[in-house]
Amino acid sequence: MSDSNTNTNLKSKNQNPPELSTPPAVLLTFRKPLIILAHIAAFAASLMLSFLLTHNMRFERSWLVEQYPLLLVFFIIIKLLVFALFKQYRGWWRYVGISDITGILRASLVSTITIFVLWLAVVLQIDAVRGHLPDIADTAQSIFMLDFAGTFLLLAGLRMVIRLYYEEFRTVEAGRLKRFLIVGAGNAGEALLREIHRMPVVQYDVIGFIDDDPSRQGINIHGIPILGTVEQLPKICKDRNIEEIAIAMPEAGHHQLRHVIRVCEGTKIRFRTVPSITDIASGKFRVSQIRDVDINDLLGREAVELDLHLIEAFVKDKTILVTGAGGSIGSEMCRQICNFDPKLLLLIEQAENPLYYIERELRKQFPHVPIKTIICNITDKIRVDEIFEKYKPQIVIHAAAHKHVPLMELNPGEAIKNNVVGTQVVADAADNYGAANVVMISTDKAVNPTSIMGSSKRIAEMYIQDLNRTSKTHFVTVRFGNVLGSDGSVVPIFKKQIVEGGPVTVTHPRMKRYFMTIPEASQLVLQAATMGKGGEIFVLDMGEPVKIVDLAKELITLSGFRPGEDIEIAFTNPRPGEKLFEELSLDDEDMQRTRHPKISIWKNIPMDRDKLHAGINELLTIAQTQNHSKIVRKIKELVPEYMGGNNQNTEVIKEENSD
Repeated sequence: MSDSNTNTNLKSKNQNPPELSTPPAVLLTFRKPLIILAHIAAFAASLMLSFLLTHNMRFERSWLVEQYPLLLVFFIIIKLLVFALFKQYRGWWRYVGISDITGILRASLVSTITIFVLWLAVVLQIDAVRGHLPDIADTAQSIFMLDFAGTFLLLAGLRMVIRLYYEEFRTVEAGRLKRFLIVGAGNAGEALLREIHRMPVVQYDVIGFIDDDPSRQGINIHGIPILGTVEQLPKICKDRNIEEIAIAMPEAGHHQLRHVIRVCEGTKIRFRTVPSITDIASGKFRVSQIRDVDINDLLGREAVELDLHLIEAFVKDKTILVTGAGGSIGSEMCRQICNFDPKLLLLIEQAENPLYYIERELRKQFPHVPIKTIICNITDKIRVDEIFEKYKPQIVIHAAAHKHVPLMELNPGEAIKNNVVGTQVVADAADNYGAANVVMISTDKAVNPTSIMGSSKRIAEMYIQDLNRTSKTHFVTVRFGNVLGSDGSVVPIFKKQIVEGGPVTVTHPRMKRYFMTIPEASQLVLQAATMGKGGEIFVLDMGEPVKIVDLAKELITLSGFRPGEDIEIAFTNPRPGEKLFEELSLDDEDMQRTRHPKISIWKNIPMDRDKLHAGINELLTIAQTQNHSKIVRKIKELVPEYMGGNNQNTEVIKEENSD
């Protein structure tokens, strides 16, 4: 048996003896024999009671010595077999419910019918032989009916007593109880309340339910009232001193969850949620295994539908090379690839610690997948060529890049070297050594770029698009925006600032960003790769953009603080290279839809090869000087839509504020 309250009762288990939460080991070891003995005792008691009721509650030798023992053996044999067929010896009585009671009723009814039919056959046989019936035949039908009722009531009552014992008499309060509110009075909310009542160590004082359904207002569930609607949450929490809220709506969308959090903004409350219905139904989690609401829940997106057969055909039994394998996207790409049994997975990474950690993880989770870890700077042409010549990768996932916008403004030459030169070196090696497919991971910041980083990725896109025109290798690019939880992204920074007591720094009140989970982005990259014929720039659907200030407020609220009171929000000016709004719309006229609803292709006109290569070579020469203004001027020649410059932030803010 697995304790359903493992996560919620750790502190309590440390404070109380373990025997308070689990039965003695001897009872667990001999549980089934003890259950069978309990059934035999109930059968004997039920039959005895039936005889007593039939004989006006008098013990008489005529039935006690002659009739009762004979019938008891007959009843026990039949009932033990029937109850075994109905799997009545496998139950866990402390969790008895309606299904268990109906099971007892069915087993009791079938056993009584079986006993009656067999008894009738015996009586008819005796009547045929002797010509008269024994005395017990006159009262047999009454005894059978009374025994049926007695068996059902005794066994059901015994189970309910065990449950009552664990829920009412064997529970221990873990200090002061937390005042608890459940949002959602449906099946999940009711199940959560029941399991809270079953906890061997009580931690919560459930004050009430919250539900928007008008038909549920004013009613009680297991004695706990429905106090109002979500809009009334702040007043209810204040009036009733609520400390924790459990959102028991496992199938609720992220819009509903965000609404609950926003309504409660300004209250110092801890928010919890229950596992999904799928996880509960599969037995992976119990309803009572509540957890903290995470920002991923609020920014969550619909599950990605993938053509797994296409991805498997693309990946299975192939030698695959992933650059930047220790990064957020690169490491997740490796995890996703391992699900499809590649022939060999090559992990290319410049930073040794991230490479070490992802190697350990993959070898543990996918021991059957051959893995090679290689320390390599992708701008080192000799080293990269050596790797391609030795392993002959068939598929290349190019995720290595410098991605930090402000840092790349301060170190523009490094952005050009890593993002442009690195891409050139990897793409040329793939072309020279016969790789079948190359997938380059790009960014939404390459769309009308305002930063060195974004423009460097755009130039890299242009290079591999041009190379695709004459190469046997299929080169494709996949663009997407910010991913939740990636190194250096806004969410972990905000969390760290909250832990430190604030302030949480937001660039601008109107700044918005697109967000996607790392697994979703990686899965869609693989899906796009299977669709590419070469030269495409795929754009992933990032959903709706999120205001960063709203994200900050929600994170503060989820942490149990009040935005602007407990934790301040401080606004700073956009840093070099940043813009208020990223551009990644799939409805743009330059977009071409694909068969996958979340993947589109950006249509563009490639640059002349000679002009492109000459411009890149000049840019690389200038990049060695780290001269920001010269690099900016050269980038503008290659990427006319580039809006870089010293005054770009002020201009962007003025433009956005004038909308």
